[in-house]
Amino acid sequence: MRPLAYLFAILFAVTGFVSGPVAAQDTEDPSHATIENQGEESDVFVAPVDIEGETLFYVRGSTVLPASERADAVEERIYSLTELSESAPLRFEVRKMELGTGVYANGKMITVVTEADAEFEQFDVAVLAQLQSEAIEAAVRSYWEGRSEEARVESALGAVAWTVGFLIVTLLFFRRRHRLIATFERMTERRFTQVEEATKSVVQGKAVARLVGFGVNIVLWVLYLFAVYYYLSVVLLSFAETRPLAQILLDYVSEPLVSVILGFMGYIPSLFMLTIIALITRYAIGGVRIILDNVEAGIFEWKNFEPHWVNPTYNIARVVIIAIAIVFAYPYIPGSDSRAFQGLTILAGIIVSLGSNTVVSNMMAGLFVVYRRSTNIGDRIKVGDQVGDVVEIKLMETLVKSIKNEMISIPNAQLLNSEVVNYSRTIDGRGLMVNTTVGIGYEEPQEKIEAMLIEAATRTTYLKHSPKPFVLMTALADYAINYQINAFSTRGSSLPQIYSDLHRNIVTVFNENGVQIMTPSYIADPDEPKVPKEKWDGVLASTNE
Repeated sequence: MRPLAYLFAILFAVTGFVSGPVAAQDTEDPSHATIENQGEESDVFVAPVDIEGETLFYVRGSTVLPASERADAVEERIYSLTELSESAPLRFEVRKMELGTGVYANGKMITVVTEADAEFEQFDVAVLAQLQSEAIEAAVRSYWEGRSEEARVESALGAVAWTVGFLIVTLLFFRRRHRLIATFERMTERRFTQVEEATKSVVQGKAVARLVGFGVNIVLWVLYLFAVYYYLSVVLLSFAETRPLAQILLDYVSEPLVSVILGFMGYIPSLFMLTIIALITRYAIGGVRIILDNVEAGIFEWKNFEPHWVNPTYNIARVVIIAIAIVFAYPYIPGSDSRAFQGLTILAGIIVSLGSNTVVSNMMAGLFVVYRRSTNIGDRIKVGDQVGDVVEIKLMETLVKSIKNEMISIPNAQLLNSEVVNYSRTIDGRGLMVNTTVGIGYEEPQEKIEAMLIEAATRTTYLKHSPKPFVLMTALADYAINYQINAFSTRGSSLPQIYSDLHRNIVTVFNENGVQIMTPSYIADPDEPKVPKEKWDGVLASTNE
């Protein structure tokens, strides 16, 4: 049946075996192979002779007579033959002429085969003229056959059959599409319900189901649009008058699609190589992960390798392995050898190099911060005016939780270039030295002041009794002597509370003994003590109660 023949014609057209449903010449036309091997000259001096979208042969032109004008003239003469009656005999002959060898039909010259044409097609002039004569005769007879009464009836019946089939598909599409989407959504949601029951975790099954439904809807619409496209192509191919339009549809959609498919098939060997590289990369990264996990668990022991280095070491090794894999995979990436791809790579490199100075410096600083052992997770540090506990050390930044429970992000470059005070790191076993200074008048005995400061330090929680606290006279100021109490503590993370308790105990001890603290400024003694001992004792008594 002719509609099936048209369908097979479409399949052959998109795969390159023929260019339409009715071949006007043998598929092994040497001109097709020759035109692909020509250089820039063929684009200017060669033009095809097309009849109803079918290329019969190519003609050679010159600067005086361009190839396109010569091809148009030949096409016009061939179409004039189609106006003859189908019952009229066609007599083709080949004659030698002054300019070459002419092809005549019923005594009328159709085209002239020149030496330039023969040289271009790499055929003898007489042989090429005979081939063109046969191609022209086949095209004319095909033109008549496609417009016969029998062909028109068969084309009309075929078009009606395809139309009925397309209407059925359209009806099913619009009536069953939502039901099919709902079926996929229910299947997906049911599957995620099983996952929830097995893993005892909450999975957003409805959201995933809607996403799957959206994807199914897109696929259905794409398939329907393809059906519309090929339905139009088949119907247009059914009639001789509309076959050129069908050929245009095939050229604009099918041929690019087939080119993509053929390109993908040609890319399969490179795809295998990329798959092998990806598998090797994956297993190499997995091997590094296993080794480092064993190191972290203590199964393997590396000298001077600290446990908190496991994750950053794994990240560095993973980046290095992936970079090496990209280098090996680059030649197998589609289009990697094209100038456009290379230009894009250069442009990306320039953009990264211009905009990543700070990023690279922070990354390098992050490596030094991790591996120089000056700061570990959990340490209480001071960077500039910021004091807090290290929560996480990343490649670009270090996260610190302040004593006010604020999360502070410190760039690693700043951490590397700044003075870092680590309150948690022990040096000689005695602990961190805590000190504070008070100013006391010259009239007070030094031994008394030192004893009171040591008593205040002794009362302070988290200050060690051994080594014993000691007092230094740091300055002889204008109105007072500056005494500095020093004590040791192993609780670096509790420094704010330690200082608060120490200051409270100093004030308490000095008030108990009626000694005036002259810090920060002092002008003259009052007539009476600012805090009489009786009043202070009363405060202490009420506090103790």
